Amino acid sequence: MNNHMRELRSEQGWSQADLAERLDVSRQTINAIETGKYDPSLPLAFKIARLFSQAIESIFLPGDDV
Repeated sequence: MNNHMRELRSEQGWSQADLAERLDVSRQTINAIETGKYDPSLPLAFKIARLFSQAIESIFLPGDDV
């Protein structure tokens, strides 16, 4: 799954650690999501979407494996 998290985070001026704290996850989780090594759970995806005031579909995009 592809995503726009890095761009959204950068627009806010947040580090991975800042975003992790806001979402109550580890910095490693943020890094894994941003690099496409980990797909977030549905509850976490909703939390991310709410934090950035965006629809899930505008942040997370289907990858080549769909």
